[in-house]
Amino acid sequence: MSYQPTSTLLLTPLDREAPERSRRLRALGFGDRPDTAFDAFADRLADVFAVPYSIVNFIDENRQYFAGLHTPAGTHTGRHLTATAAAAAGSPGPAARVVARDHGYCPHVVVRRKALVLEDVCDYPRFAGNPVVDEIGVRSYLGAPLIDRTGTALGTICVFDTEPRPWGRAGLEHIKALAGELVDEIHRREDGLL
Repeated sequence: MSYQPTSTLLLTPLDREAPERSRRLRALGFGDRPDTAFDAFADRLADVFAVPYSIVNFIDENRQYFAGLHTPAGTHTGRHLTATAAAAAGSPGPAARVVARDHGYCPHVVVRRKALVLEDVCDYPRFAGNPVVDEIGVRSYLGAPLIDRTGTALGTICVFDTEPRPWGRAGLEHIKALAGELVDEIHRREDGLL
């Protein structure tokens, strides 16, 4: 019997649906510019969950784009998220909304196609090693996928904090319901009703 080393643990999951998602995002016109309606939705998320950070996030093959963003100062800029991530993405400055696919937990939500509850990311070795823990100080995360009528997981909505948070079943159900509301809004836009 010979020893064969196993593959390394992927901190960001393999995403086989990324090419189709990218095509769908381009068709919808999402993922390359801020959107005031999505910023307003992110503000609503921050209010509902009483958190400093909330995002409407679209994920393509190579990056994540925060089409809707709320930060602790109540602004819609990425200044408080991470200067390192902004510079690495080639978008230095306070308005940076682009981060690499390996930053954060939203790629896990999209690939799993299920909401993710992390009351304390440090309780999970796979998630504790993510760059956002050191760069931003993320300690808790709650996110849900945005799955449209074509079955494509376009991205996520998420909230997070620099302190552990007991999101509980109620938080999980609430973020899933809000994701459904945003998907309905996306469909109304696509149908020309907004």
